[in-house]
Parts: sequence; structure tokens; C-alpha cells
Amino acid sequence: MKRKPWDLPFTAEPKEVAALRRVVRLHLGIWGLHAITDEAQLCVSELASNVIRHVGPGTPATLSVSMSGAHLRIEVHDPDTRALPTLVDADLHAEGGRGMALVGAIAARWGVQLQAHRKTTWCELATGLMSPNGHVENPGVQRAEALLEFYTGTKPPLRPGPGRLGRAAAEESAITVIADFLHWLRAHGCDVDEALDRAQIRCDGELGG
Repeated sequence: MKRKPWDLPFTAEPKEVAALRRVVRLHLGIWGLHAITDEAQLCVSELASNVIRHVGPGTPATLSVSMSGAHLRIEVHDPDTRALPTLVDADLHAEGGRGMALVGAIAARWGVQLQAHRKTTWCELATGLMSPNGHVENPGVQRAEALLEFYTGTKPPLRPGPGRLGRAAAEESAITVIADFLHWLRAHGCDVDEALDRAQIRCDGELGG
């Protein structure tokens, strides 16, 4: 799976934060990183809110999301090189000051980069990936690959190769296996639509979606 970096310009306003969270959830779903969606959304909220609080509402900013090795990297760029975020040991009941403390607690690492006309506040989250373009290892994926290996006789297990053709070939093999199971269910008097719905619900539940 190619996880290409993407940028999203936004205006530092409270109403924009919810929109950023939705976009992040959508992209991480496409990337198969459901398990860290909540943490990523929280980090995005805090980094964007930090610009609103300390630079000012209406500030033009940019959200950038990319892979840094096997970590998800989240960056927020703004034009103010003076207002630097700091890690504050805020009181549990304090109304403010805990933003970067939360990011520090969730992220594997975070920091600030200063450039001539902007600063970048960033954090990185562990994904569980073995490589930037790999998939998250879980029992369901491992069982599916073992089944595809047995079914197609491909060794090592069939996985999407580079380019569209490699991905299309792997996808077609998986669809063939699914179709054969649907034939099996129908031949034994099972409700195919209900089985598909139950499978989707189970998959979504295991992915936390």
C-alpha cells in the first residue's frame, strides 16, 4: 500500500479543528491505520488548537501527514516563529496548558522546527507497521494470507506487488476466494447477504471502526 504524503491548508479557527479530525480519520481509514485514528485525531486537534491559542485565530496554517519510517508523522505549519509550544506540567483540573503534554504522552516523539518564515510543530505515532508501505500485522491478515497461499499455490503468500497490475492481481485472487465462499454458503442454504453484513460488521469491529 502506497501511503503518499498529503497537505491540507486551513485557517486556524475552532470550527476547522473538527473538519481536520474528519479528514484525518478518512485518510487513515484508507491507509489501513484504524488502530491509531483516535490518537492521531487528538494530536491533530491539539496541534491545530495550539496555533489558535498562541498564534491567533485566523492564522493561515497547513496540516501535513506522512510516513516517517514505520511511524505516522503529523505536522502543523504556521508563520509565527516566536510562539513556541512547550511541554507544561499542567494541573489535572487546569483548563489549559495540557495540549502538548497530551501529545507528549501519546506520541512516540514530538518537536518543533524553525525555518526562516514559519515553524513546524510535529509528532510521530507508532503504527505497528513493519515498513512504511506494509500492512498492520494482525491474525486476520495472517490467516487470509495463509489461505491465499494454499488456494493459489503461491509461495511466499500472495501480496499486492508494485504498481497497479500487482495490486490488481492480488485483489482478483482475494475476490475469487470470497466468491467461492459465497457459493459454498448459498449451496448450504445460508443467507449470503446476511453473511456479508456480519463479516463487514465483524471486520469493522476488529478495526475499531
